[in-house]
Amino acid sequence: MIKQNITTADLNWLADPQVDAVNTVPAHSDHHYYASLSELSQGKSTFVQSLDGQWKVNYVRDADLRPRDFYQTDFDDTDFTTITVPGHLELQGYGKPQYVNTQYPWDGGEFLRPPMIPQHHNAVASYIRYFRVNDHLIHDSERVRLVFEGASTAIYVWLNGHFIGYHEDSFTPAEFDITSALVEGENKLAVALYRFSTANWVEDQDFWRLTGLFRSVVLKGQPKVHLEDIKTNATLDDSYQRGILDAQVSLTGPIDANLTVEALLLDRQNKVLASQSQPAKAELNFHFEDLAIEAWSDEQPQLYRLRLAVRKDRFVYEVVPVEVGFRRFELIDRVMYLNGKRLVFRGVNRHEFDARLGRAVTDDDMRWDIQYLKQHNINAVRTSHYPNQSRWYELCDQYGIYVIDEANLESHGTWQKLGECEPSWNIPASEPEWLDTCLYRANNMYQRDKNHPSILIWSCGNESYAGDDIAAMSKFFHEQDPSRLVHYEGVTWNREYDQITDIESRMYAKPAEIETYLKDNPQKPYISCEYMHAMGNSLGGLQLYTALEKYSQYQGGFIWDFIDQGIYQQQANGVERLTYGGDWDDRPADYEFCGDGLVLANRQDTPKGSAVKQLYSPIQIEPDQAGVKIINRRLFTMTDDLYFVATVMQDGHQVWQSEPMNWLVKARTSAHFAIEYPKDLSGEIVYTVTAYLASSKQWAAKGYPIVSGQTVIQESLPKFVASGQPQLIEGDFNYGVKGKNFQALFSRAQGTLVSLKYGGQELIQKLPRLTFFRALTDNDRGAGYGYDFHKWMDLGHYAKMTEVKAELKAQVAQITYQYLLPSQMGKASVCYQVDQTGKINVVAEYDGHLVGEYLPEFGLEFGVPAQLDQFDYYGLGPDDNYWDRQAGVQLGRYQVKVADNNIPYLRPQESGNRMQVRELAVHDGQQHGFKVVADQQVFEANVQSHQTLEYELADHQEELAPSQITWVKLLAVQMGVGGDDSWGATVHAEFMLPADQKYRLSFTIEPLQ
Repeated sequence: MIKQNITTADLNWLADPQVDAVNTVPAHSDHHYYASLSELSQGKSTFVQSLDGQWKVNYVRDADLRPRDFYQTDFDDTDFTTITVPGHLELQGYGKPQYVNTQYPWDGGEFLRPPMIPQHHNAVASYIRYFRVNDHLIHDSERVRLVFEGASTAIYVWLNGHFIGYHEDSFTPAEFDITSALVEGENKLAVALYRFSTANWVEDQDFWRLTGLFRSVVLKGQPKVHLEDIKTNATLDDSYQRGILDAQVSLTGPIDANLTVEALLLDRQNKVLASQSQPAKAELNFHFEDLAIEAWSDEQPQLYRLRLAVRKDRFVYEVVPVEVGFRRFELIDRVMYLNGKRLVFRGVNRHEFDARLGRAVTDDDMRWDIQYLKQHNINAVRTSHYPNQSRWYELCDQYGIYVIDEANLESHGTWQKLGECEPSWNIPASEPEWLDTCLYRANNMYQRDKNHPSILIWSCGNESYAGDDIAAMSKFFHEQDPSRLVHYEGVTWNREYDQITDIESRMYAKPAEIETYLKDNPQKPYISCEYMHAMGNSLGGLQLYTALEKYSQYQGGFIWDFIDQGIYQQQANGVERLTYGGDWDDRPADYEFCGDGLVLANRQDTPKGSAVKQLYSPIQIEPDQAGVKIINRRLFTMTDDLYFVATVMQDGHQVWQSEPMNWLVKARTSAHFAIEYPKDLSGEIVYTVTAYLASSKQWAAKGYPIVSGQTVIQESLPKFVASGQPQLIEGDFNYGVKGKNFQALFSRAQGTLVSLKYGGQELIQKLPRLTFFRALTDNDRGAGYGYDFHKWMDLGHYAKMTEVKAELKAQVAQITYQYLLPSQMGKASVCYQVDQTGKINVVAEYDGHLVGEYLPEFGLEFGVPAQLDQFDYYGLGPDDNYWDRQAGVQLGRYQVKVADNNIPYLRPQESGNRMQVRELAVHDGQQHGFKVVADQQVFEANVQSHQTLEYELADHQEELAPSQITWVKLLAVQMGVGGDDSWGATVHAEFMLPADQKYRLSFTIEPLQ
């Protein structure tokens, strides 16, 4: 509810769910307006004055301690400090950040039920800003408004001692008419911002609980006659070839007979495509049809400009540009179509976030994000879980990103506790006192954002169960905007309200569950509004979801989520670290659960992005012996914006490359192209074809690689061949083996290789041990694998040697160790065969003893000197890869610095693994080191600065002390990383390692040549 004409502030509004705003201007479109065409061409409006910058502030944790009269013009504010607006209080030293997911921030501190609010520690920030109105704004404006683009959580506003208004809804504008309160000269703006109000009950999103004036604050002047609201509908006719444009315009101010409104439709070269002029009145409608336009889509985000001008004779009151994209989004036979073609959302959820600024994101942040989306073939974004800055939608319009625009409504903690559905005191439900809040938030979002072509779907909010109130939101969206669909996932918990959503939307449904729905006469198109929980080392099995695109009613999904929500914190030693919940002494907290991003909090990419780029690509490439098949899954455009290059590798070395080829494949078709590859090559032969941008785009330069396809034409794995028998020395405690410029020592007491010297330099710093355990990933912890896998943690370290045997065989000295594993976990063995050149063939075996159990990995781990700080390898790369996440990597030869191989996820965990390794060289950059070569089977390799247990026991990256060891792990197998969710989903069975199977690892250690 909006109260109007109120002259006195009332603190009771904070605890009243039926008061959302006081004295605010009704929501309207977010269009820009200018005083002249000259201003428009420069992109600077004299009607706008920013109040961003340094403000004065007083902060108290207890509302009773606030300076009650601070808004008075004679109040002494010399004790106030300063703060930057836009910005969060907690990130500038006022209070502490708190991260909770579904639980409310007061849980366990006060017993509250809606609409109660905390009585203790309801922090208040009292802001003051002194300003003078710009001369141009005063001259050109009849009225002046004050706009807070985003304020959390509840604000009271005064100007020059006069009460202006009150507002909740953190993510849409609070706009007030302040004309009558302005004075000539200096003005005093005062804002009391409260941390807690009834709004907190419906703003329970999974994010840091940060408050403050976190978006821009501006003054907006209005001319005597003003275009207050504009609603455009730019669609296509039934042929999908011609454009239709309707524009509804609302004017405020005195309207006389000589006043006209002119509407011009312009292309990007400012060519006029259509025009109309009408006598002004309060409500106007412009209609254009049969327009020769290009349709808007993610592939071709063609925008046109509707330019409106309010004129009186030759005098121009204002000029308003509205960017329009012509597209038609509709349901046909229970399938979503865009411009007549079935659409698949290859999307991601995105919080507004910056590791230093929180949700006060900058234009640079947004541009980086949208360029990343385009570069990684992501075509859609869900604004989880609130309306974003208006600038974000402008960028989505320009770059071509489909948007699910989500209302600022989440009451997760009122109905789901510790994962169980318990809606006994859920709100908003069907409670009358919360209805206006729901509709207020829906209207705020809709009115502001309605003209953006990128928005295809309105979402009623997130994880708020279901009831009459949310049903009313859906009805509102449907009535206001038939051109878009309505989304809401919460009905999956209460099917009595299934009519709320036009789409069957689920969270974290497994591929098999989705397929069951798709096969059972589905009544609605399907999307996963959240899937593939990208927490830490994750996204294993994404290909199982994208494979569902073969069903017409499977229309994609949105990965959770885009960026880790880690906040920089300076420690006592002056070193910064990225923090998660609990690191600020915030309690309650949900700890590292805020780290769910494809990219790290500092916008560093991770290997997860490569998998997304490959599997989301609308261009698929399948090389074969005769050439290559190009599959164009684009809806509208052919491949004329790409060129293709084919290469041939022989044993990992490129030996041939084609000229750039311009293959043309029409949208939604495929074609095969012949390639004259070199013939009669020996060794392992690999064909690769890559698509590159043929010309620069706004999101990437010419030559940017879009996608690749690769196939092994001829496989050839190395085999250990001994080169002559070495000397075997049998001591009382050790077996020594010597040959040409090397020596090795095998301990009978330690039960393993204890020394290996090439050229007199010792390699073994930490003894080789069998490894069965990896540092748990976030998904492992969530699935309870810590409980299941702890038995494997130190198994190799505490294995009991039961027998050692040394003997000379043809060409080799052979030392074999037999082990009995603790706690009746089975038996294992390691056999070393050494020839006179120093090559050591190693075979490790596990007997597969346990029925009904799984093991994380099997192989060997050992430590070498820290100066061996680089590794080169021939295997899958360049990013790390796992059994269930191999998309986006290719066979090749790669170079890596050991220090860079640990992916710095918010909480340390397994990372850096390489699969299908044929060769591995660990060295110091000067060719001092050693090489590992596959022996008839590929292996997995991981070279790190720290041991597995160090990653397992550390809570933060900074806890990993500088290392004196380089750790090498060589594996036969490792389980997948999973990613269906991070709180119980197991890795898919096909990527698990049953402990009742035998496992064998075989490789050869050699000196570097």
